[in-house]
Order: sequence, then structure tokens, then C-alpha cells
Amino acid sequence: MRRLAPMPPSSPANLHLETQRRARGSAQLVLRGIVLNLVLAVVKLAGGVFGHTYALIADGMESLLDVFSSTLVWAGFRVAAKPPDENHPYGHGKAEPLAALAVALFIFAAAAWIGVHAVREILTPHQRPHWATLPLLAGIVAVKWWFSRRMQRAGDSEGSTALGAEAWHHYADAITSAAAFVGIALVVFGGERFTGADSWAALLACVVIVFNGVHIFNRALADVMDTAVPVAFENEVRAVALAVDGVLSLDKCRVRKSGLIHLVDIHVVVNPEITVYHGHEIAHAVKDALEHSSLHIADVSVHIEPARPLA
Repeated sequence: MRRLAPMPPSSPANLHLETQRRARGSAQLVLRGIVLNLVLAVVKLAGGVFGHTYALIADGMESLLDVFSSTLVWAGFRVAAKPPDENHPYGHGKAEPLAALAVALFIFAAAAWIGVHAVREILTPHQRPHWATLPLLAGIVAVKWWFSRRMQRAGDSEGSTALGAEAWHHYADAITSAAAFVGIALVVFGGERFTGADSWAALLACVVIVFNGVHIFNRALADVMDTAVPVAFENEVRAVALAVDGVLSLDKCRVRKSGLIHLVDIHVVVNPEITVYHGHEIAHAVKDALEHSSLHIADVSVHIEPARPLA
């Protein structure tokens, strides 16, 4: 009987614990973003009210919406960290891209709300903003840009669609704040001829927010719809399988992403003269090699195909 080698740290026995750790770590980062958005929302709304600028008030309202959407992402990671059960044999990983879809919907709602009120402010004369709102906005842009970069790096490292969506969301917030800065600066230093520039800046920021939302929505929808993984990742899966002794070639290789893990369906071509038992051993070896790899593969379905004789 085949003797199993000791399981390395990336073995299937530890993959679920590793996935839980990654999901909880991602949830903690999202939670920090929630706290940051709460603080910035209060700062922006206070600055907008006392500084007489709607652009900053709109920015503050977007930060409040960010709190609700980030809470959904946080909840999504908490669900994704749950182990497989009878009703969810492949785990709860789909909660992660579903949370990203919720973020996209919140982004569209924020863009619509800000756009409607920006148009109203453009049509209605209002008091000029105070110059003190400019250094406030400069600090906000710097903080949000830094946090978005940090979250993007974490999203790329973990292969998380939801973290990537959150990073884009924070980046969009930095863009709206930068637009507000430019608009307010025009009003403060440009005089009466630039009255309403801050509201135009808020309206322009809506366009950026919508494009951001479309990007997040498409990426999350791709995960939910089991869109093919990038070719580079599939090639890594193929390379691991082809390195197994007895594998002549591969007929098919399908990989789908489920939250923070991947599921593989692969057809392996072997010598047609080997026994059924030997073919079964090769299939197990391919499955073990993929699940023991560093590709975060939770389950592999292997189909054995006999090589066709040469004509």
C-alpha cells in the first residue's frame, strides 16, 4: 500500500485553518477601515458645515456609506471563514465576492446621492467655502491614499476580491476628496467667477465613483459566475500536475475561485496499458500534489484518460 509522506504546512489538513486565518486577518483590516471612515466622516461633515462647502459634506456622506458597505465586507469575511458543512460542502467562500458585489451597489448609490445634491448646489447660490477646509482635505487625501495602497497590497497577497473592492473604494474616496480640494481652492483663490466650483468638483467625482463601481462589480460578478482564472494561474496548476510521475499530458484543466480558495477539475492522460489500480494511484498523486501546493487549492477532481495509440 502506498505510504503517505508527512504533510507539509500547506497540506489539506491545514488549508482550512490557513483560510480561516487569512479571512480573519482580512476582516481585521476591513474593521480598521470602518473605524477610519467613521472618524473621517465626522471630520468631513464638521468641516463641510463650518467651512460652508457642500463638496466636503458630500464627501462625508460618502464616508458614512463606506462604513455600511465595509461592514458588509467584514461580515462576508466572517462567513467565508466558516468551515464546510452539510449544506456547504465546498465551504462558504462565495460570501467574499458577494460582499464585494454589495460594495459596488453601495458605490452606485453614493454616486447617485452625491450627483443629485451637487446639481442642486450648482443651481442654488451658496456661501463661499472657508480656506481652512483646504489643509483638512489635504490630510484626508493623504490618509485615504495610504490606506487604499495598504489594503490593495493585502488584497493582492490574499487573492481577495472583496479586499480589492475595499481598496478601490478607499482610493475613490481619496479621489473625491482631491476633487473637492481643487474645487474649493478655485473658489477660495479664484474669486466670484469660480463660485460653485466645489459643487462641480463633487459632480465630477461622481463620474470617477461610477467607473470605480463598475470595475468592482465586474470583478466580483466574475468570481460569483465562476469565470476562468488568469492563464498564468492555470499554467501553475498544469505544471504541478504534469510534474507527477506517470502523467503523460493533460486533456482538460478547469479552475474556479471560491473566495480565498480554488477548486480544480482536471483530466490526466496516462499510459493506456497500466492497471486500473495504477491509474487510481496516479490520480491520488495528482490530487495530493495540487492540494499540497502553495496555490490554496481546497479540492481536486481528477479524471484519468488513456493516451490514444498512434495511428
